[in-house]
Amino acid sequence: MMFALVGNQNCGKTTLFNQLTGANQHVGNFPGVTVDSKIGQMRGAKDCTVADLPGIYSLRPYSAEEIVTRDFLLDRHPDGIVNIVDATNIERNLYLTLQLLEMDIPMVLALNMMDEVRGNGGTIDVNKMSAELGIPVVPISAAKNEGITELVQCAVQTAKAKHRPLRVDFCDDGPVHRCIHAVSHQIEDHARNAGIARRFAATKMIEGDTDIIERMVIDRNEMELLEHSIVQMEDEGGLDRNAAIASMRYDYIEKLCDKTVVKCKQSKEHLRSVAIDRVLTNKYAALPIFLGIMLLIFWLTFDVIGAFLQDALAAGIDRLSAVVDSGLKAYGLNPVVHSLIIDGIFAGVGSVVSFLPIIVVMFFFLSILEDTGYMARVAFVMDKLLRKIGLSGRSFVPMLIGFGCTVPAVMATRTLPSSRDRRLTILLTPFMSCSAKIPIYAVFSAAFFPNYTALVMGLLYFGGMLVGILVSLLFKKTLFRGKPVPFVMELPNYRMPSVKSVAMLLWDKARDFLQRAFTIIFVATLAIWFLQSFDTHLNFVEDSTQSLLAWVGKVLTPIFRPLGFGDWRITTALVTGFTAKEAVVSTLGILTGTGMENLSAGLSALFTVASAVSFLTFTLLYTPCVAATAAIGRELGGKWRGAIVAVFQCVVAWLFAALIYRGALLVF
Repeated sequence: MMFALVGNQNCGKTTLFNQLTGANQHVGNFPGVTVDSKIGQMRGAKDCTVADLPGIYSLRPYSAEEIVTRDFLLDRHPDGIVNIVDATNIERNLYLTLQLLEMDIPMVLALNMMDEVRGNGGTIDVNKMSAELGIPVVPISAAKNEGITELVQCAVQTAKAKHRPLRVDFCDDGPVHRCIHAVSHQIEDHARNAGIARRFAATKMIEGDTDIIERMVIDRNEMELLEHSIVQMEDEGGLDRNAAIASMRYDYIEKLCDKTVVKCKQSKEHLRSVAIDRVLTNKYAALPIFLGIMLLIFWLTFDVIGAFLQDALAAGIDRLSAVVDSGLKAYGLNPVVHSLIIDGIFAGVGSVVSFLPIIVVMFFFLSILEDTGYMARVAFVMDKLLRKIGLSGRSFVPMLIGFGCTVPAVMATRTLPSSRDRRLTILLTPFMSCSAKIPIYAVFSAAFFPNYTALVMGLLYFGGMLVGILVSLLFKKTLFRGKPVPFVMELPNYRMPSVKSVAMLLWDKARDFLQRAFTIIFVATLAIWFLQSFDTHLNFVEDSTQSLLAWVGKVLTPIFRPLGFGDWRITTALVTGFTAKEAVVSTLGILTGTGMENLSAGLSALFTVASAVSFLTFTLLYTPCVAATAAIGRELGGKWRGAIVAVFQCVVAWLFAALIYRGALLVF
């Protein structure tokens, strides 16, 4: 059996999904975490799966999340719905519940956060609410794993017995009641043929849902009859059709809560959050505080904790490399294979793996900010600024994800309600510096700016954002004229970070990094070693300047000479960065013939301070990896569009790097 997990944003839906399935899935506190439906096996129920659908407030198809959820329920025909609601904010959550009831699918209502309701002096009469709604109601606390077993048993029993909701009508009399029943009778045959519940189809017809109208194939004469009933309802009630339907639902919710809910006092968590927000969302202090927090994270990551762990791991890798090198020499291994292992694998892959601690430490701090609810505030604060460049605060979420990886960031733009906002955000997301570039920044900062590492990192990250803003201003006045969609966002209460959630994120990031290191980076390393070790006649060469790689690099070097890159090895490193940005460091490690402990010396021989600044600028801005470029092409509707974006970014990177290089020559 298949179950659909449906609920509002920030109601604990993904947490419940993790409890139901044991899935390793990150829990976020801002909209847009769940882009597509995710499916997992339900624990404690044989042959049962559950789909975690996007968080929504309504089944009106205004946004991508609402369309994904509605289409899943209509087209996949789940055996049951598990509707999770935030019991501390039950009135707003029940609005979606009433729409789900109209779909006439077996359903269970999960009252989440009941521990908070009880803790703040509130109660909910579960039995009376169940009787009023005509569906089973189960109190749970997803975060504390309370009531989950009972919820699973109830959902399975309800679906097996095909117990459909007993109530789908939420008004006893009046113009709305008469209109819904009139429309229901007129479209009954159409709804049956389309496989849509009659009551749900009727309310959607009244609301003007064009997709539902198309599914039911209603001709023009029938539409005129339906429109007559709807206009009559508007004239009698004094409200337009959408307001009338919404008013009907909220009136019922108010009566239901009067019968079943004793409201809790204002929680300590909420009062504390309001007090904190007076500072963190203050219109004068919010941005300086955010910048200060990010600089603190950079300092702790690149100068203190992360740097210490990275140095320790790099030293360990170098010692292991020396031991293996001695062993291979004593064994008398073929020089070519010896070079492959030491100069290729250890110098290339080893140099990348040594940056794992920095990645983990960085995302440890970011996950704490996210889990506490602070990142939701940042999106709220950024809305005003983003509107000035043609976007809304909702675009901040994909951009924030872009600091981790561009691929999921581009996919997260599916949650944006308008095509204009979505396409513009996709074009700007690659300017947010992904975690794969951290090794490049770290090694160059340590080599050329050892006393200002955190400052350099901050300038790079905020520099990418600044260039993105400039590009957005250009597009706003040319390709993407118009205004962004209004941004509405719920700010969750501040909460202590979940150890499990933080651990899941860190494990995912570490696993993804190591998988890339031992797959894409490994293959790229072998390719670089081969090209560097053989000439055009496939003879093994001692001098890399006679190699295939040198020939390729020298062909491309004139393009990059105005940026200060006169050495073919630098050009080659940039080319390998198209496969994965970590490959830039591994390539430089191989071509300079140094381990991580000596890579700084090798870079000093290749770069001046000015050309190093130019190189950092170019790697900050030029096209992301092949996987990200492919994702951009898919989301924009064609591979060639992804290629155009890649070329555009390379041009922007070249121009800014050339400008920065000229300026750096005056300073250094």
